[in-house]
Amino acid sequence: MTSAAAPRPTASYRLQLQPGFTLHDAEHAVAYLAALGVSHLHLSPLLEAVPGSTHGYDTVDHGRISEQLGGERALRSLAAEAQRHGLRLIADVVPNHMALPVPEQLNQPLWQVLRDGPDSAYAHWFDIDWTAQPGPADAPARGRLLLPLLGDRLGAVLEELETDGEVLRYHEHTFPLRPGTAHLPLPELLRHQWYRLAWWQLASAELNYRRFFTVNELIAVRVEVPEVFEATHRTLLRLHADGVLDGFRIDHPDGLADPRGYLERLAEATGGAYTVVEKILTGREQLPADWPCAGTTGYDALRRIDGVLTDHAGAEQLITAYRRDTGAGTAAAAAARGRAELTAPDGELAAELDRLVRLVQRICATEPALADHAPWTVRETLRHLLTAYPGYRPYVRPGESAPEESVAQVEAALGNGPAALADLPGAAATAALVRDLVLGRLGRGAAKDEFCTRFAQTASAVAAKGVEDTAFYRWNALLSLNEVGGDPAHPGVRPDEFHAWCRDSEQHWPLSMTALSTHDTKRSADARARLAVLAEVPGHWADECLAWTCSAGLCPDRSTAWLLWQTLVAAWPLSADRLVSVLLKSAREAKLHTSWTAPDTRFEQALADYARGVLADPGLCPRIAGFVEMISPYARSNTLAAALLHLTMPGVPDLYQGSEEPLYTLVDPDNRAPVDLSAVAVRLTDSAVDRPGDLAREKLHLTTTALHLRRDHPLGPYRPLAAQGPAAAHLLAFARGPETVTAVTRLPYGLERQGGWRDTVLELPGGRWRDELTSHRIAGGAVPVASLFERYPVALLRLEQGGGR
Repeated sequence: MTSAAAPRPTASYRLQLQPGFTLHDAEHAVAYLAALGVSHLHLSPLLEAVPGSTHGYDTVDHGRISEQLGGERALRSLAAEAQRHGLRLIADVVPNHMALPVPEQLNQPLWQVLRDGPDSAYAHWFDIDWTAQPGPADAPARGRLLLPLLGDRLGAVLEELETDGEVLRYHEHTFPLRPGTAHLPLPELLRHQWYRLAWWQLASAELNYRRFFTVNELIAVRVEVPEVFEATHRTLLRLHADGVLDGFRIDHPDGLADPRGYLERLAEATGGAYTVVEKILTGREQLPADWPCAGTTGYDALRRIDGVLTDHAGAEQLITAYRRDTGAGTAAAAAARGRAELTAPDGELAAELDRLVRLVQRICATEPALADHAPWTVRETLRHLLTAYPGYRPYVRPGESAPEESVAQVEAALGNGPAALADLPGAAATAALVRDLVLGRLGRGAAKDEFCTRFAQTASAVAAKGVEDTAFYRWNALLSLNEVGGDPAHPGVRPDEFHAWCRDSEQHWPLSMTALSTHDTKRSADARARLAVLAEVPGHWADECLAWTCSAGLCPDRSTAWLLWQTLVAAWPLSADRLVSVLLKSAREAKLHTSWTAPDTRFEQALADYARGVLADPGLCPRIAGFVEMISPYARSNTLAAALLHLTMPGVPDLYQGSEEPLYTLVDPDNRAPVDLSAVAVRLTDSAVDRPGDLAREKLHLTTTALHLRRDHPLGPYRPLAAQGPAAAHLLAFARGPETVTAVTRLPYGLERQGGWRDTVLELPGGRWRDELTSHRIAGGAVPVASLFERYPVALLRLEQGGGR
């Protein structure tokens, strides 16, 4: 959904604002980005965040544009400069959570809740279960907020706590004191506050506020409350009304109580501004048709682009070899295990599961017909449903019939229960109860509505943390498969599947964003383009890995060795610090040998030493460099093919900062560093000059050429084109209306081994065509693909004016 008065975006460019790249820096880049050919600048979160934040998702003040980014004056100046160049602004909105910052007074609404408890005027802002913790000594029934941030048990750190006037201090932390309690001795003072300071290890079991996934420092906001929506969106809506902001990217809508309701309220407040949502679509999942938005932020497109350029058979060979070498199970089993661990009694989301169990017990206690469901059976039923749920979350709105897809997903998950679940007391009846509560079939009521909503929010956290943030760090057969929304159990996408997805996207979500690299991708598009080649050379790759291991010695963990070698290929050349950083983060996220909450320093040191030893090996590094050089022609083909598909397929391409040239970045924070756009601007001036072997100039030339074509000549309806001949399977082509054709090479190594294009032809409509990338002119009809791809492995054809029939 987009306002008729708003300019339709043709392409956006994502800028990661941070202290090292502010709104002033963005303004200086406007002329270059306009010359590049985008229509919109896509800005990371703008509201005041924790000091020094490099991402902006840790909001502390919704009332002002971040002063560390330059403030509102700088934003208005950027908007004015952008509009002078014909560009508009899209802002990233973070409705789901705020920071629980250090020092805590930076978040004033939360500060007042800490001081005044459930009586605070801001108590309804935050998703807190006040019933889960005993209250202060003089109000035990009213509850309090658990703050699990102490370095040890409270008794062990009492001497590190001190009072100073009306505040309590613990190192860099500062907390307000409940009025009238400052005079009390420390033990009594602590017992009389509306918060309970606790050892950080208690978070998973006792936490009583909803978070962003499992991040204790990000506390959930109840934006479903109209007053909270208005207060948290007032600044951004004012800037939209003033013409400063034209569109919005909505962060993590699956965390919201009512995603559709939120989008309806936003659309009403903005008159239907261009809005896209960071909705992760898993498997065959579709974006809900009744969401008033333009579409997603593009991970669904990323999966199709990567997939159609990945060799399915070769990927399966790598998977077989990986499982044989490491003893790993399937990718699906890894995902299920990752989800299950989160809701185990000692799992990171155990407190969230306990909250659901308490809700079921409360519901059952008020209705005799629902009484006597054993809490342990309820818990295991919920745990199984959260583990087996095949999507991100159900989209059930209390008071409405559940969507058919959500019903099917719930029933499928419960229908595949393990034998141990069936042996629990009353298992069948409890499963039916849980099913009906999840789907909102048992009528309305505060507790029932809350359960329905909270289950969905918990399901999204389990899906994200259990799969993308756990399993995808454990299962390392082919790293390019492990992106957000990816499905490593089913590698590759057939050309007919790609075309079908494009046609469907064009029909239903023509203005949805498409993406290849983002601030959240674990590996940038060009890093994945290299990795995709490995699926075409599985035998050669296996030989190389064996040779490298013989040189470096055995890695402390076999699966991590697969991660290490592929990371070297993906980002070569890279420093030891970058390599160690990504390995340690991946190992901690995997939680097999070490973790963020229980680090194994011996394992981590051994892994870091091994990685540094690899890069210090004078015999090994040249061999790694040689392998990267050997696959570079095929990686080049994949890079240019992915870029051209991204820029000409249905949807609105969103370019990530710096990705107009080859970008070999890894998981954050590696991928969020500032980019020197002034240097790229200089190279743009002569990017069309032929420099054989200069992939940076080639990609920059392709990008600006395709962007200008999109901006100057709106692309028409999508139509697949088929090649004829012995290498037809290696060509992916489509028309956009009668005047534009995209053609790219897929699986380039296999193409070369089979003898090249030979007599393969692509049938073009009659008339005179011009390749926008090379300026070569081509007559319509049966065109030899070999001549079409003489300079580049891709072509962007435009019918010359007056050249049609």
